[in-house]
Amino acid sequence: MKILLINSVCGIGSTGRICTDIYQALEKEGHKCTIAYSRGNPKGFDTIKIGNKWDVRFHALRSRITDRQGFYSKQATKKFVKVIKERQFDIIHLHNIHGYYLNLKILFEALKNLEAKVVWTFHDCWPFTGHCPHFEFVGCNKWLEKCYKCPQKSRYPKSIFLDNSTRNYLEKKRLFTSLTNITIITPSKWLEGLVRKSFFKEYPIYTINNGINLDIFKKRNSDLRIKEKLGDKFIVLGVTGVWDERKGLNVFIELSKLLDESYKIILVGLTEQQKKHLPNNIIGIIRTENIERLAEIYSASDVFLNPTFEDTFPTTNLEALACGTPVVTFNSGGSPEIINSQCGMIVDVKNAETLKEILENLKNSNFETELCIQKSKNYGIISMVNNYLAIYREL
Repeated sequence: MKILLINSVCGIGSTGRICTDIYQALEKEGHKCTIAYSRGNPKGFDTIKIGNKWDVRFHALRSRITDRQGFYSKQATKKFVKVIKERQFDIIHLHNIHGYYLNLKILFEALKNLEAKVVWTFHDCWPFTGHCPHFEFVGCNKWLEKCYKCPQKSRYPKSIFLDNSTRNYLEKKRLFTSLTNITIITPSKWLEGLVRKSFFKEYPIYTINNGINLDIFKKRNSDLRIKEKLGDKFIVLGVTGVWDERKGLNVFIELSKLLDESYKIILVGLTEQQKKHLPNNIIGIIRTENIERLAEIYSASDVFLNPTFEDTFPTTNLEALACGTPVVTFNSGGSPEIINSQCGMIVDVKNAETLKEILENLKNSNFETELCIQKSKNYGIISMVNNYLAIYREL
């Protein structure tokens, strides 16, 4: 089969790595794979670059004024569509198509007239809202009928002036449901449940959990304790691509005030500016694409703490388990779906005080490393790709 993956990024970030992982596994199976992307590090892959950095910047600038993310980049999308038609793919697999790089109208009108079957993996809720990729944090359910007066207009995709959430919602609904050949994939049962309430409810919808590279994410020797002079401190690790209040940054800061000197918090994925404002008892590490080093950090930690207030299906939970580290997570989105009493804990009361009590109990009890690793083996890349292949073949 000839398969095209379309995603905002390639080789970086969680969705970018998912795409390159799928690519490599498909190629090993003898299929021909191509990744279309806007930003990233695509070395070693057959790729199609959509637009350039100026297209993205201009798209983002206009969106900040008009709240019309996804309705610019006309020339870049036309050129991309021309390439799609020339290369005649059997399967076109959409991932994140938001990110200031595609024109939805041009793309979906082209998809409607192609013979290729379309698979679309939703990595967030953006496909069925008028603006936002997530709404759990603010408790908004307007998307169930029609978005309006968006409470998150000032968040990604940020709009400074206008609120076009109603217009966006209606146009996305018209464009997306104009295709009859879409199969929807969600990484979590939580997101599947939402999609079944949205305007996609009449389409085939399946859950395929995200997978990780178990050859990289595994229990490793680490020099972290020596380099950071941590001795026998109880290491509480947090990892995400972008730290903000929704990912629990404020919770970690409050928690740091409650823990004594026998604990050390390490946060990976911070900006340089965020590092400057951390309390002294938190070690900050900027975002890294060195995943071997990340696996070493997971391996050296005593617990992976994910106080996220909204998430689809965080691969960080999987990565921690694969390195033998138990996971403590808030009961939000799809984050708890792989956690059980043998490999971690799910927290319903979302505050630092509750986490302090849980960590004190964990410090005096032992999760078995092997049980954490065993749990992660259900979520390898090969399992994920085999599930996708089964759908591709059926289509």
